[in-house]
Amino acid sequence: MSTKDRIRPTIEAPLHALGLVIEDVAVTPAGKRRLVRVYLDRDLSGLAADDDRSPVPPLTLDEVADATRAVSAALDESDAMGSQPYVLEVTSPGVERPLTEPRHFRRNVGRLVKVTGTDDAVLTGRLVAAGPEGITLSVDGAKGAPATDHTLAFAEIARALVQVEFTRGADEEDD
Repeated sequence: MSTKDRIRPTIEAPLHALGLVIEDVAVTPAGKRRLVRVYLDRDLSGLAADDDRSPVPPLTLDEVADATRAVSAALDESDAMGSQPYVLEVTSPGVERPLTEPRHFRRNVGRLVKVTGTDDAVLTGRLVAAGPEGITLSVDGAKGAPATDHTLAFAEIARALVQVEFTRGADEEDD
């Protein structure tokens, strides 16, 4: 069993108590130490089953700090890391990580997303809904034309990435 496989069960319960889930665990050598990166996100199981449109707030710095303390304590109390020293980094998935599962889309409702379809068509629009079967993107029309909604099944999506927005209209922020 790899170190990564030993870490996950060790830290799942303390993170679940904080309302967080493990997105991924990575262990890489860093000189005489190992770098342990734990990627977390908010547990979405508390959302209503029929709610596919409400935004999910990102993790706060306080939540990440609490999670870091919980993960550190759990690893110190267990033998998952063995005797070799390690550096712990706890974070949330960044915008560079592709959206690959329905829960990834659900937690990014309201964000600008670039989707490449299995037919190589590319759509960039606001993710307005993400349900168990697929997503709805609101794509701005050309030259002032109204936005149109595009519904895609997950099977039709080859790649999807959240787009970085430096400015966003005040009317959109209030939605």
